Amino acid sequence: MADSQKRIDSATGTDFVGHEWDGIEELDTPMPRWWLYILYATVVLALIYVVLYPAIPLADRATPGTLGWSSLGELAAEQRADAKRKGPTLAAIAATPIDRIAANPALLRAAQEGGRAAFKVNCVQCHGAGAAGGAGYPNLNDDDWLWGGDLAAIEQTLIHGIRHPGDDATRASQMPAFGRDGILTAAQIADVVAHVRTLSRQEGASAASARGKGLFAANCAVCHGDDGMGNRTVGAPNLTDGIWLYGGDRAALSQTIAKARYGIMPAWNTRLDPVTIKMLAVYVHTLGGGERAPAPALQQVANNVQPR
Repeated sequence: MADSQKRIDSATGTDFVGHEWDGIEELDTPMPRWWLYILYATVVLALIYVVLYPAIPLADRATPGTLGWSSLGELAAEQRADAKRKGPTLAAIAATPIDRIAANPALLRAAQEGGRAAFKVNCVQCHGAGAAGGAGYPNLNDDDWLWGGDLAAIEQTLIHGIRHPGDDATRASQMPAFGRDGILTAAQIADVVAHVRTLSRQEGASAASARGKGLFAANCAVCHGDDGMGNRTVGAPNLTDGIWLYGGDRAALSQTIAKARYGIMPAWNTRLDPVTIKMLAVYVHTLGGGERAPAPALQQVANNVQPR
Protein backbone atom coordinates (compact mmCIF):
# COMPACT_ATOMS: atom_id res chain seq x y z
CA MET A 1 0.00 0.00 0.00
CA ALA A 2 1.41 3.39 -0.93
CA ASP A 3 2.29 5.77 1.90
CA SER A 4 -0.50 8.11 0.82
CA GLN A 5 -2.98 5.32 1.23
CA LYS A 6 -1.75 4.10 4.62
CA ARG A 7 -4.18 4.28 7.43
CA ILE A 8 -2.93 4.46 10.99
CA ASP A 9 -4.75 3.26 14.07
CA SER A 10 -5.19 6.32 16.26
CA ALA A 11 -5.10 4.32 19.50
CA THR A 12 -1.81 2.50 18.88
CA GLY A 13 -0.17 4.50 16.09
CA THR A 14 0.18 1.24 14.09
CA ASP A 15 -0.52 0.89 10.39
CA PHE A 16 -3.54 -1.06 9.23
CA VAL A 17 -2.66 -4.00 6.96
CA GLY A 18 -5.74 -3.52 4.84
CA HIS A 19 -7.40 -6.82 5.69
CA GLU A 20 -10.90 -6.83 7.10
CA TRP A 21 -13.11 -9.65 8.44
CA ASP A 22 -16.65 -8.74 9.27
CA GLY A 23 -15.67 -5.23 10.27
CA ILE A 24 -12.54 -6.30 12.15
CA GLU A 25 -9.31 -4.91 10.70
CA GLU A 26 -5.78 -6.24 11.16
CA LEU A 27 -2.94 -4.07 12.43
CA ASP A 28 0.63 -4.43 11.13
CA THR A 29 2.07 -4.88 14.63
CA PRO A 30 5.83 -5.62 14.48
CA MET A 31 7.25 -8.66 16.26
CA PRO A 32 9.04 -7.92 19.56
CA ARG A 33 12.75 -7.40 19.04
CA TRP A 34 13.68 -10.06 21.66
CA TRP A 35 11.61 -12.63 19.74
CA LEU A 36 13.32 -11.73 16.46
CA TYR A 37 16.77 -11.99 18.06
CA ILE A 38 15.96 -15.48 19.35
CA LEU A 39 14.70 -16.49 15.91
CA TYR A 40 17.88 -15.25 14.23
CA ALA A 41 20.01 -17.04 16.85
CA THR A 42 18.23 -20.36 16.31
CA VAL A 43 18.71 -20.05 12.55
CA VAL A 44 22.43 -19.46 13.04
CA LEU A 45 22.71 -22.35 15.50
CA ALA A 46 20.85 -24.64 13.10
CA LEU A 47 23.29 -23.80 10.33
CA ILE A 48 26.24 -24.48 12.62
CA TYR A 49 24.68 -27.82 13.67
CA VAL A 50 24.20 -28.87 10.04
CA VAL A 51 27.88 -28.20 9.41
CA LEU A 52 29.21 -29.92 12.54
CA TYR A 53 26.87 -32.92 12.99
CA PRO A 54 25.02 -35.49 10.84
CA ALA A 55 21.90 -33.68 9.72
CA ILE A 56 20.82 -33.90 6.07
CA PRO A 57 19.39 -37.30 5.07
CA LEU A 58 20.71 -38.80 1.86
CA ALA A 59 19.72 -41.99 0.01
CA ASP A 60 21.53 -44.43 2.30
CA ARG A 61 23.12 -42.24 4.96
CA ALA A 62 23.24 -38.69 6.28
CA THR A 63 25.81 -35.97 5.86
CA PRO A 64 28.59 -36.90 8.31
CA GLY A 65 29.35 -33.46 9.73
CA THR A 66 32.81 -32.01 10.18
CA LEU A 67 33.18 -33.36 13.76
CA GLY A 68 32.64 -36.95 12.61
CA TRP A 69 30.31 -37.63 15.57
CA SER A 70 27.46 -40.16 15.46
CA SER A 71 25.23 -41.80 18.01
CA LEU A 72 26.39 -45.23 16.82
CA GLY A 73 30.00 -44.19 17.29
CA GLU A 74 29.25 -42.93 20.79
CA LEU A 75 27.51 -46.20 21.65
CA ALA A 76 30.45 -48.19 20.31
CA ALA A 77 32.86 -46.12 22.41
CA GLU A 78 30.76 -46.69 25.53
CA GLN A 79 30.62 -50.42 24.81
CA ARG A 80 34.41 -50.54 24.40
CA ALA A 81 34.88 -48.72 27.67
CA ASP A 82 32.44 -51.06 29.42
CA ALA A 83 34.16 -54.13 27.95
CA LYS A 84 37.51 -52.80 29.13
CA ARG A 85 36.12 -52.27 32.62
CA LYS A 86 34.60 -55.76 32.78
CA GLY A 87 37.45 -57.48 30.97
CA PRO A 88 39.53 -58.60 33.96
CA THR A 89 36.49 -59.99 35.80
CA LEU A 90 35.19 -61.85 32.76
CA ALA A 91 38.66 -63.23 32.10
CA ALA A 92 38.84 -64.48 35.69
CA ILE A 93 35.42 -66.15 35.37
CA ALA A 94 36.46 -67.75 32.08
CA ALA A 95 39.68 -69.09 33.63
CA THR A 96 38.02 -70.46 36.79
CA PRO A 97 36.33 -73.89 36.68
CA ILE A 98 32.63 -73.43 37.26
CA ASP A 99 32.68 -75.50 40.46
CA ARG A 100 35.41 -73.24 41.92
CA ILE A 101 33.72 -69.87 41.35
CA ALA A 102 31.86 -70.06 44.67
CA ALA A 103 35.19 -70.22 46.50
CA ASN A 104 35.85 -66.61 45.49
CA PRO A 105 33.07 -64.38 46.92
CA ALA A 106 33.87 -61.44 44.65
CA LEU A 107 33.90 -63.66 41.57
CA LEU A 108 30.68 -65.35 42.69
CA ARG A 109 28.91 -62.00 43.05
CA ALA A 110 30.12 -60.90 39.62
CA ALA A 111 28.96 -64.17 38.04
CA GLN A 112 25.58 -63.91 39.73
CA GLU A 113 25.04 -60.35 38.55
CA GLY A 114 26.19 -61.16 35.04
CA GLY A 115 23.92 -64.21 34.98
CA ARG A 116 21.00 -62.20 36.33
CA ALA A 117 21.41 -59.64 33.54
CA ALA A 118 21.63 -62.37 30.88
CA PHE A 119 18.59 -64.12 32.38
CA LYS A 120 16.48 -60.96 32.13
CA VAL A 121 17.32 -60.61 28.46
CA ASN A 122 17.14 -64.24 27.32
CA CYS A 123 15.20 -66.40 29.78
CA VAL A 124 12.33 -64.47 31.40
CA GLN A 125 10.17 -64.93 28.31
CA CYS A 126 9.68 -68.59 29.27
CA HIS A 127 10.75 -68.96 32.91
CA GLY A 128 9.31 -65.66 34.13
CA ALA A 129 10.95 -62.68 35.83
CA GLY A 130 11.20 -64.59 39.11
CA ALA A 131 12.24 -67.85 37.39
CA ALA A 132 9.11 -69.54 38.76
CA GLY A 133 8.20 -70.92 35.34
CA GLY A 134 4.74 -71.97 34.25
CA ALA A 135 2.96 -74.76 32.44
CA GLY A 136 5.64 -76.37 30.27
CA TYR A 137 8.43 -74.17 31.65
CA PRO A 138 10.32 -75.42 34.72
CA ASN A 139 10.47 -73.55 38.01
CA LEU A 140 14.17 -72.87 38.51
CA ASN A 141 13.79 -71.98 42.18
CA ASP A 142 12.97 -75.45 43.47
CA ASP A 143 15.10 -78.58 43.69
CA ASP A 144 13.22 -80.66 41.12
CA TRP A 145 15.46 -81.26 38.09
CA LEU A 146 14.85 -83.37 35.00
CA TRP A 147 18.48 -83.55 33.91
CA GLY A 148 20.35 -82.59 37.06
CA GLY A 149 20.76 -79.48 39.20
CA ASP A 150 24.50 -79.36 39.85
CA LEU A 151 26.56 -76.65 38.14
CA ALA A 152 27.94 -78.91 35.40
CA ALA A 153 24.50 -80.31 34.55
CA ILE A 154 22.92 -76.84 34.39
CA GLU A 155 25.74 -75.55 32.20
CA GLN A 156 25.39 -78.56 29.89
CA THR A 157 21.67 -77.92 29.56
CA LEU A 158 22.27 -74.28 28.75
CA ILE A 159 24.96 -75.03 26.19
CA HIS A 160 23.12 -77.70 24.23
CA GLY A 161 19.47 -77.05 25.11
CA ILE A 162 16.56 -79.48 25.24
CA ARG A 163 15.62 -81.25 22.00
CA HIS A 164 17.32 -78.46 20.05
CA PRO A 165 17.38 -79.33 16.34
CA GLY A 166 20.84 -79.64 14.86
CA ASP A 167 22.74 -80.11 18.13
CA ASP A 168 23.90 -83.70 18.51
CA ALA A 169 24.66 -83.20 22.22
CA THR A 170 21.29 -81.68 23.10
CA ARG A 171 19.28 -83.15 25.97
CA ALA A 172 16.86 -85.54 24.33
CA SER A 173 14.13 -87.85 25.53
CA GLN A 174 11.02 -89.11 23.81
CA MET A 175 7.97 -90.27 25.68
CA PRO A 176 5.61 -92.35 23.53
CA ALA A 177 2.22 -90.90 22.73
CA PHE A 178 0.44 -93.90 24.23
CA GLY A 179 -3.00 -92.85 23.06
CA ARG A 180 -2.25 -91.25 19.70
CA ASP A 181 0.03 -94.13 18.70
CA GLY A 182 -2.52 -96.76 19.76
CA ILE A 183 -0.33 -98.30 22.47
CA LEU A 184 -2.97 -97.93 25.19
CA THR A 185 -6.72 -97.51 25.07
CA ALA A 186 -8.50 -94.61 26.70
CA ALA A 187 -9.60 -96.87 29.56
CA GLN A 188 -6.04 -98.08 30.10
CA ILE A 189 -4.74 -94.50 30.11
CA ALA A 190 -7.31 -93.66 32.78
CA ASP A 191 -6.00 -96.56 34.88
CA VAL A 192 -2.39 -95.39 34.48
CA VAL A 193 -3.45 -91.89 35.52
CA ALA A 194 -5.04 -93.36 38.65
CA HIS A 195 -1.81 -95.18 39.50
CA VAL A 196 0.36 -92.10 38.89
CA ARG A 197 -1.88 -90.05 41.14
CA THR A 198 -1.46 -92.63 43.89
CA LEU A 199 2.32 -92.37 43.49
CA SER A 200 2.09 -88.64 44.20
CA ARG A 201 -0.42 -89.24 47.02
CA GLN A 202 -3.17 -87.29 45.26
CA GLU A 203 -5.48 -90.32 45.36
CA GLY A 204 -5.87 -93.44 47.40
CA ALA A 205 -5.54 -96.96 46.08
CA SER A 206 -8.40 -98.22 43.93
CA ALA A 207 -9.23 -100.97 41.46
CA ALA A 208 -8.26 -98.55 38.66
CA SER A 209 -4.89 -97.76 40.24
CA ALA A 210 -4.24 -101.49 40.72
CA ARG A 211 -4.83 -102.11 37.03
CA GLY A 212 -2.75 -99.02 36.22
CA LYS A 213 0.16 -100.34 38.29
CA GLY A 214 0.56 -103.30 35.98
CA LEU A 215 0.28 -101.11 32.89
CA PHE A 216 2.83 -98.72 34.39
CA ALA A 217 5.29 -101.54 35.01
CA ALA A 218 4.93 -102.76 31.43
CA ASN A 219 5.07 -99.38 29.67
CA CYS A 220 6.47 -96.66 31.92
CA ALA A 221 8.86 -98.15 34.45
CA VAL A 222 11.66 -98.50 31.89
CA CYS A 223 12.13 -94.70 32.11
CA HIS A 224 10.40 -93.61 35.31
CA GLY A 225 11.49 -96.61 37.40
CA ASP A 226 9.32 -99.16 39.16
CA ASP A 227 8.78 -96.71 42.00
CA GLY A 228 8.12 -93.77 39.67
CA MET A 229 11.06 -91.74 41.00
CA GLY A 230 12.40 -90.94 37.56
CA ASN A 231 15.68 -91.24 35.73
CA ARG A 232 17.80 -88.20 35.00
CA THR A 233 19.82 -90.05 32.40
CA VAL A 234 16.84 -89.87 30.05
CA GLY A 235 15.13 -86.83 31.56
CA ALA A 236 12.25 -88.88 32.99
CA PRO A 237 10.59 -86.86 35.79
CA ASN A 238 10.02 -88.02 39.35
CA LEU A 239 6.30 -88.82 39.56
CA THR A 240 6.20 -89.07 43.36
CA ASP A 241 7.10 -85.56 44.47
CA GLY A 242 3.93 -83.69 43.49
CA ILE A 243 5.82 -81.28 41.19
CA TRP A 244 4.43 -81.22 37.68
CA LEU A 245 5.71 -79.48 34.58
CA TYR A 246 2.40 -79.67 32.72
CA GLY A 247 0.04 -80.30 35.64
CA GLY A 248 -0.84 -83.27 37.82
CA ASP A 249 -4.63 -83.22 37.61
CA ARG A 250 -6.43 -85.99 35.74
CA ALA A 251 -6.96 -83.97 32.56
CA ALA A 252 -3.32 -82.86 32.31
CA LEU A 253 -1.95 -86.33 33.05
CA SER A 254 -4.32 -87.91 30.53
CA GLN A 255 -3.15 -85.44 27.88
CA THR A 256 0.51 -86.12 28.69
CA ILE A 257 0.13 -89.89 28.50
CA ALA A 258 -2.09 -89.89 25.43
CA LYS A 259 -0.19 -87.36 23.31
CA ALA A 260 3.19 -86.93 25.08
CA ARG A 261 5.06 -83.66 25.56
CA TYR A 262 8.01 -82.40 23.56
CA GLY A 263 9.17 -79.13 25.09
CA ILE A 264 12.14 -77.42 23.44
CA MET A 265 14.77 -75.15 24.95
CA PRO A 266 17.31 -73.37 22.70
CA ALA A 267 20.95 -74.41 22.64
CA TRP A 268 22.46 -71.19 23.89
CA ASN A 269 25.95 -71.96 22.58
CA THR A 270 24.86 -70.52 19.25
CA ARG A 271 23.60 -67.29 20.82
CA LEU A 272 25.70 -66.57 23.91
CA ASP A 273 29.43 -66.69 24.57
CA PRO A 274 30.85 -69.33 26.97
CA VAL A 275 31.44 -66.84 29.82
CA THR A 276 27.83 -65.61 29.71
CA ILE A 277 26.58 -69.20 29.73
CA LYS A 278 28.80 -69.97 32.71
CA MET A 279 27.44 -66.93 34.58
CA LEU A 280 23.88 -67.98 33.71
CA ALA A 281 24.55 -71.45 35.13
CA VAL A 282 25.92 -69.94 38.35
CA TYR A 283 22.92 -67.62 38.65
CA VAL A 284 20.37 -70.41 38.13
CA HIS A 285 22.29 -72.67 40.53
CA THR A 286 22.07 -70.06 43.28
CA LEU A 287 18.34 -69.37 42.89
CA GLY A 288 17.55 -71.90 45.60
CA GLY A 289 17.53 -75.40 44.18
CA GLY A 290 21.10 -75.88 43.03
CA GLU A 291 22.76 -79.15 44.00
CA ARG A 292 26.35 -79.51 45.18
CA ALA A 293 27.04 -82.68 43.23
CA PRO A 294 25.21 -84.83 40.69
CA ALA A 295 22.30 -86.69 42.22
CA PRO A 296 21.84 -90.42 41.51
CA ALA A 297 20.61 -90.92 37.97
CA LEU A 298 17.99 -93.54 38.69
CA GLN A 299 16.35 -92.08 41.79
CA GLN A 300 16.51 -89.28 44.28
CA VAL A 301 17.20 -89.72 47.95
CA ALA A 302 13.93 -90.75 49.52
CA ASN A 303 13.96 -88.26 52.37
CA ASN A 304 14.21 -85.41 49.86
CA VAL A 305 10.90 -86.41 48.26
CA GLN A 306 8.18 -84.19 49.67
CA PRO A 307 4.71 -83.56 48.21
CA ARG A 308 4.05 -80.00 47.09
